[in-house]
Amino acid sequence: MRLLVTGGSGFLGRALVHQARALGHEVAILSREAGTPAAPGVIPWVGSLAEPPWDQVAAFEPDTVVHAAWIATPGVYLDSPENADWVRWSRAFAGRLPALGVQHLTVLGTCIEYGMTGQRLHETQSPIAPVSPYARAKAELHTALSADLAGTGMGLAWARIFYPYGPGEHPARLASSLLTRVLAGESITLKTPRSTKDYLHRDDVGRALLGIADARFQGPINVGTGEGVTVEFLARTLAGLVGHPERVIVPPEAPRDPLDFVVADVGRLHSLGWRPEVGLVDGLRRLVEGRRA
Repeated sequence: MRLLVTGGSGFLGRALVHQARALGHEVAILSREAGTPAAPGVIPWVGSLAEPPWDQVAAFEPDTVVHAAWIATPGVYLDSPENADWVRWSRAFAGRLPALGVQHLTVLGTCIEYGMTGQRLHETQSPIAPVSPYARAKAELHTALSADLAGTGMGLAWARIFYPYGPGEHPARLASSLLTRVLAGESITLKTPRSTKDYLHRDDVGRALLGIADARFQGPINVGTGEGVTVEFLARTLAGLVGHPERVIVPPEAPRDPLDFVVADVGRLHSLGWRPEVGLVDGLRRLVEGRRA
C-alpha cells in the first residue's frame, strides 16, 4: 500500500505507522507540528486537516488513507466546540480523495457513538445514540461520509475504537493516571469500580487498523477485544505490578457509571483474521516497565 495517515504522529497513528512500515508499506503522515519526528522510511508533512498540503499528497499518490486526526485531549475533547470543525474539515478532506485515485478510506470513530445496552455492542444491531458533542460529531461524520462518498468508487471503513491504552498515551488517560498516583504513594479510591470497558493495547489497535485498510473493508467495524474488564481489576493489576495492591480502595457503595458496560462484538474484526496479541496484564506490565525505564 501507499498509505497516508492523518494524525500519524498521535497515539494511535504512531502505532499504525509502525505496523505498516514493519510490513514494508510506503507511508506518509500529516501532522500539525513542525519537527515532529517520523519513523525511518516515513514521509512527514506539516499541515492541518483544514489546510492539507494537497500538492504533496497528489505527488505521493496514496491508494489508501487512514484518518486518525481529531481533538483528543482528555478533559477537553468530549465537550469541545471544535468537534464541529473536525466534521467540516474531515468532509472537505475526504471529498478530495477520490479524484486523487485513493481507493479506500478508514476513519476512526468511537465506541461511545452507541447507546449503551448492557450487552456487547454490535455494528448494525446496537442503537446509535451518542450523548457527548464528541460522539455526536463522530456519528454525524459517519452518516455524512457514507452519503458523500457513495458512487465515487472509494471504499469507506468506519472503525469504532473502544478503550486503547499503552506507552505514549496522554498522562490523564485512565491507566497512566492510575499508575502515576500509585507510584507517587497515593491511595486511590475508585469512583466506579464495577464500570466495565473493553481495553486493548495500542499495538493491537495499529494491527487492526492496518488489517481493515489492507482488506479494503467497507462499513462500520468495532476495534476492541470483545472482553470486558472492570476498573477495579485494571487498578488492582497496576497496583499489584508495582508492589502496592493495598493502595486501591473500593468503597462499599459506588455510583453507577452511565457508560457501565462498553464491550465490543468483534465478529467482523475476527473475520479479517485479527486477534489481539497483547493480553491486558502483559500490556499493563509493559506500561509499568516503560514508566520505570
